[in-house]
Formats: sequence, C-alpha cells, structure tokens
Amino acid sequence: MTDWYDDPRLDAVEASVDGWLTSFRTTNPAILAIDRNEPSEPERRWYVRMAGEEKEVITIWLTLGQRTLKYETYVLPAPEEQHREVYEYALRQNAGLVGCHFCIGGEDAIYLRGELPLAALDEEELDRVIGTLWVTVERFFRTLLRLAFASRFAS
Repeated sequence: MTDWYDDPRLDAVEASVDGWLTSFRTTNPAILAIDRNEPSEPERRWYVRMAGEEKEVITIWLTLGQRTLKYETYVLPAPEEQHREVYEYALRQNAGLVGCHFCIGGEDAIYLRGELPLAALDEEELDRVIGTLWVTVERFFRTLLRLAFASRFAS
C-alpha cells in the first residue's frame, strides 16, 4: 500500500505541483491555461488546458489525493452510432497504453484516466503524464470521432 500523506506533506506536494505547472506554462506553448478549483472546495485540483491538433482543446484534470495524483481528460461524448465498435476500439487500445487507460465515464462519454503514487511524483513524471494524455488524445481522437459520428462524415 502506498504511503498516506497528511496535510503538511500534501501542502508541500501541492506547492511543488503549482511550481512545476507554472514552469511548464512558460516553456510549453501548447499549454493555454492552468487553473485551480475554488479554495473552498475540499479537493486540490488543477485544470491544464492545452491546444491540440486533432482535437482543438484538451483539458487535463489533476486531482491530489492522500495517496495518489489522479489525472483524466475527456476524449469524446457518447457515440451517436456504432456504440459497440467505438467502445471496443477504445478498450482494445488500452493494451498498448502506459500510464493511462480509456474508460467510459458519465453519460457514456469516453475518458482517459490514470493515477500515480505521490511517492513517484516529481516534475519529470508530471511532465510525462501531461504529455502522455496529450499524445494519446491526439493519436486516437480522429478515429474515435469518425466511428462515433460516422454519418456526419459520410460524403
């Protein structure tokens, strides 16, 4: 079982993540914005908005827990057609992914999710997580979109 982080340790990790994300924002032109949730909310959460090529904007949510950093991004709304093929395609891609996986979320939308033990979290690993989610969305978005909304792309 991973270590449980108390409030002072979580405060230190939170400050580190704030600093790392600020650094990424100044050096990576794909990062459009970095926001935080409201201080009154119980979760420690960041929103990293990035410019995509296949998908116009990719937003990554980072949530700091007592043992892990959870991360996710919304890939696609629920398919309008070919449901089975869309979900099967996404789930089959999981076999080749490292650090994240496709899953079906609220309202049958498709997400990429993952988590990392806090003991393994450092600037390089956070950069890898953000880059992995960006690359994975860019790699599979067009195929998923064309399967899920095929009649809109028919010529």
